[in-house]
Amino acid sequence: MSCYRGENFPHGPKSLLDIRSMLQHDAPPPVTGTTIVGLETIDVRFPTSRALDGSDAMNPDPDYSAAYVVLRTDAEDGLEGHGFAFTVGRGNEVEVAAIEALRPLVVGLSVDELLADLGGFWRSLVGDTQLRWLGPEKGVVHMATAAVVNAVWDLYAKREGKPLWKLLADMTPQELVDVVDFRYIEDFITPAEALALLEERAGGRAEREELLRAEGIPAYTTSAGWLGYSDDKLRRLVGEALDEGFTHIKLKVGASLEDDVRRCRIAREAMGPEHRLMVDANQVWGVDEAIDYVAQLQPFDLLWIEEPTSPDDVLGHARIARAVAPIGVATGEHVQNRVMFKQLLQEDAMAFCQIDACRLGGVNEVIAVLLMAAKAGVPVCPHAGGVGLCELVQHLAAFDFVAVGASFDSAVVEFVDHLHEHFVDPCEVRDGRYVTPLAPGYSSEIRPESLAAHAFPGGSVWADAEAAR
Repeated sequence: MSCYRGENFPHGPKSLLDIRSMLQHDAPPPVTGTTIVGLETIDVRFPTSRALDGSDAMNPDPDYSAAYVVLRTDAEDGLEGHGFAFTVGRGNEVEVAAIEALRPLVVGLSVDELLADLGGFWRSLVGDTQLRWLGPEKGVVHMATAAVVNAVWDLYAKREGKPLWKLLADMTPQELVDVVDFRYIEDFITPAEALALLEERAGGRAEREELLRAEGIPAYTTSAGWLGYSDDKLRRLVGEALDEGFTHIKLKVGASLEDDVRRCRIAREAMGPEHRLMVDANQVWGVDEAIDYVAQLQPFDLLWIEEPTSPDDVLGHARIARAVAPIGVATGEHVQNRVMFKQLLQEDAMAFCQIDACRLGGVNEVIAVLLMAAKAGVPVCPHAGGVGLCELVQHLAAFDFVAVGASFDSAVVEFVDHLHEHFVDPCEVRDGRYVTPLAPGYSSEIRPESLAAHAFPGGSVWADAEAAR
């Protein structure tokens, strides 16, 4: 498997074929077969701030948004791939621009060649000799990479007629290793170690897949605990969540200790002692502040404290983890790449690994983190607090259970009951568990009428609001 290094190509590759030819020192063959002929972007925003849905201590008024991309091909059946980067409103246009900047690296590629070397394709995006300067492998450009990479995997799964999790689960251990860039993480897990781990767990894949299809994916809900909700609404929503079968509920905290103690007491009284309560600070505290604050919440028997401080502070997370145990530290929603996850795992700084489908560089990099978490024995509990994230992470959790982590012990997947009606293949949660998705693709496609209505600023949802002002 070739490994693309951006510095080898001073003018940047025009296609995956160019990358291979440069590495092999031969002339590129002509592109044949199905080709990616278009990359289209849309700035999509949903006005969730109007009801304070999604509100937390760091983001009190989010408008859940998607920098949306469609990869179109010249296939007779209209094959296309859909992906997006999640944001919370202002600045979504910046993310759209970053996706547009990747257009020259994608349009014109042979689909067959691309899918034959998904690892090389990933490296061609993150290693572009000029765009890389804006990262590298972090921030707006890396999230744009995720949108495009996820669109490619959506296209791949649709072409094969499989849901994404099943496409991944059917790949051989070597094929999975080949899509991962081990650069920067080989001091924690090597390709050989990853291959051995996957081969060791391959034996039970069929049985785990059968169990997955029968029982679904364990979920927890955040929908009851947004920071802007009143006490009465909190109490009502916790009761409804329990009636719906949830055994794990998460509250947002961090704005006021007095308010959070009261809100945790309300939730715990409604839940009883047998269910699990988690809290999420969304990065608002310093290290010492986090330790002191969490100490005041210990009487409520918390399973975890999520994002207690800056997502970049690995040593701070490690110190907090030691200080607040047995409460676990959960983080990853804003962890920018596999390197940061490596360090958090190396320092025992996380008890729960929260991958994000749209902040890491797409499916390829998610697999890298799943492998590291499996080696470390840390359960993966994907973050899904945003438009479309539930649709994506159900596939990642299902694949992890079948082929990598191989267990749902302590692993639960976030569920937020917002905006699913806008998706062609919306996720479904029943009795506190995700129903295993079966439709081909990555469940990432938004309905055309929703795209039109929520396009910013000209869609009817935004135009009507502006007219009413």
